[in-house]
Amino acid sequence: MKIDFEYGQGTMTAELPDNTDIFIPGETVKDPAYIPEDKLEEAYLESLAHPIGMPTLTELAHKGSTVTFIVPDRVKGGEQATSHRKLSIKYILRELYAAGVEKKDILFIISNGLHPRSKESDAKAIFGEELFNEFWHTGQIISHDSEDQEHMVYLGKTHRGDPVYMNKYVFDCDIPILIGHVQGNPYGGYSGGYKHSATGITNWRCIASHHVPSVMHRDDFTPVNGGSLMRDKFNEISMHMEEKMGHPFFCCDAVLDTCSRQIAIYSGYAKEMMPISWKLADKRTYVHWAEKKYDVLVFGMPQKFHYGDGMGTNPIMMMQALSAQVLRFKRVMSDNCVIICSSICNGYFHDELWPYLREQYELFQHDHMNTLPDINRYGEYFATNEEYIRKYRFTNAFHPFHGFSMMSCGHIAEMNTSAIYIVGAEEPGYARGMGLKTRATFEEALADAEKKFVGKNPNILALPMTFKKAAVHLCMKNPEDDCMDAYGHRHNNGGCGCC
Repeated sequence: MKIDFEYGQGTMTAELPDNTDIFIPGETVKDPAYIPEDKLEEAYLESLAHPIGMPTLTELAHKGSTVTFIVPDRVKGGEQATSHRKLSIKYILRELYAAGVEKKDILFIISNGLHPRSKESDAKAIFGEELFNEFWHTGQIISHDSEDQEHMVYLGKTHRGDPVYMNKYVFDCDIPILIGHVQGNPYGGYSGGYKHSATGITNWRCIASHHVPSVMHRDDFTPVNGGSLMRDKFNEISMHMEEKMGHPFFCCDAVLDTCSRQIAIYSGYAKEMMPISWKLADKRTYVHWAEKKYDVLVFGMPQKFHYGDGMGTNPIMMMQALSAQVLRFKRVMSDNCVIICSSICNGYFHDELWPYLREQYELFQHDHMNTLPDINRYGEYFATNEEYIRKYRFTNAFHPFHGFSMMSCGHIAEMNTSAIYIVGAEEPGYARGMGLKTRATFEEALADAEKKFVGKNPNILALPMTFKKAAVHLCMKNPEDDCMDAYGHRHNNGGCGCC
């Protein structure tokens, strides 16, 4: 069979055996039904009227209350007119105004964490024309700046010893409102909830307590699940924030489908709300489909996807993207699994967006750097580089520590595969510099893998649209055949070696 896979700005065709299985999110297995557009207002009002585990906004708010919305950046969540961000804010504002809150007392913070601070065009896409015009020109839409020491507050450490820093605008307000998405995330199972606050409104020192090898290379991290140490740390850090603020976040999360449409809306106290929202999200995200383990995963990498233009060509970002798929698909991978992935791999680092990654990549090629974790000791050196920090603050670049979280993740692909082939690389040395094999075509890569790793007639899973659609965490059809469930519980069935 012939299948087209993402490659640069276009596609590359692979000729694969006819018994190759194909999985496309939202198509191979249908998502749960989404809320029709004409029913969305009713769903939001119902959720806000009955928040889980805390009073309504009408009860919490009054004239003089200061309100800060914490709103995710563009990495996920959709930007359509009926997106969760746009609608949740619209209906929450209506409730706040009815309770007497004044427009001047409302602030929106885009919770980019270590991601690039949002440009005006980003804010317009996130909020839509109406909200943007209402709040942008009065300076009431800002982007989190984790290096603005005047507007960060240190809250001490969690019981585990993790430092907690927090955006001061959020800390000081009367009602902090978290707008989140319950979408599959390779880091801890789901976005939204306490993951949102633990990563979006803090700084690199706090994030360095969990986005590091000592947490990400544990056996509770792969495959992706909601019971890992990383997820525990998200919860502990956010609950520590709530304790120091003296009140909880008011959370409004939406479970989203493959096209970022709302399946359900949940509001309230994140500690109680998250487990309830996850039960429904599990049906869309942890898809029990595979009837066998796969020896070969085949997919393609476009040049531009969720972290930005160049993610599929920058060698360090490529490694993170490969590892994210291992995290999602580990339950259905055989012990000797091989990945074959197309990437134009043309040396485009996009230095404006990731100004430090070229230096990191070059460093990795020298000085006894044998595996990616060897470079982790340079984390603070990069994270405190004044010029890289200035680029994060003022030129919409990623924060330099973000590269170390990417490298921590990037090693997971090597930990869990026999080999990874990059096909179609224009500058293959960049892929080889990350320990990847290179071949000109899918067919050549498969022939080499059969000869060296997987034998003749391997089980092959093709994954077109992997980086174009909201991903799932793929599982075995029989849950008992999974090595680990969605909450980190291991199955001791003796027959599974995937963990």
